[in-house]
Amino acid sequence: MEYQDKTVVVTGAGSGLGAAIADAFAAAGARLALLDIDAERAHAKAADLAERGTEAIAIGVDVADKASVAAAAQAVASRFGGCDVLCANVGVQQFGAVDKLSDEDWTWVLSVNVRGVIDTVSAFLPLLRHREGLRHIVLTASSSYFTPGVRMAAYVTSKYAVVGYGEVLRMELAEEDINVALLFPAGMATRHLESSVRARPAALGPSRLDRDDIRAMMASAKMSPEKDVATPEHAVRNLLADLRARQPYIITHGGYRDQIEARNARMLEAFAHMEARP
Repeated sequence: MEYQDKTVVVTGAGSGLGAAIADAFAAAGARLALLDIDAERAHAKAADLAERGTEAIAIGVDVADKASVAAAAQAVASRFGGCDVLCANVGVQQFGAVDKLSDEDWTWVLSVNVRGVIDTVSAFLPLLRHREGLRHIVLTASSSYFTPGVRMAAYVTSKYAVVGYGEVLRMELAEEDINVALLFPAGMATRHLESSVRARPAALGPSRLDRDDIRAMMASAKMSPEKDVATPEHAVRNLLADLRARQPYIITHGGYRDQIEARNARMLEAFAHMEARP
């Protein structure tokens, strides 16, 4: 019960990875604030946790709306007085070749996946600072940061931005004993694609989902359903232990280590090539 009397805020908590993260912290004794654009699912998850003895509240939040996030932070402050762990678990997906992605596609993905993370951290950081001792911020990145695939330029771009933001955030908060961890999940059996389609604002037009794009992406990224796709529960099995160890990067699952090593080798070769010339 290492999180007894601690407050954990999770965005995207109504289902999938966010719900699994909430379960992990609940099992460790935490109080939960579950945020999701799908308020009905967030409330259902809070009720499920309450039945198991966890104090939990649910708040409908659109992370692309800064005022919505600020209101959620105020609600958490009113109920719990602060926040010990913030899991900014944000991610919508729009597949499509680079020359097929519209301005609306880019606006939507970046406003949710990048600004949504930034605004969430900005809103809840004062609540973290209100508490003492070791605190954590967990930012959900993606294995696609290491293994980008075709037809997902908007999503990959957004996750590269999240990693860059997280790296600087870790440096700036280190002296306050606020740990920042980057979570890199690979493929998961969740409602991610369905929820992405449902979450897109009508003003930006419908979200398109072409199974050919998914097949092309998986082939180019060398993704294997057997090695690189797991349940959310499996993905978070080591999350609390990794936070305890203050791991800056948390790899959840996936068989892409060779691809990371190959890319790093190419980077080092580029350095050697530069250094060999006057």
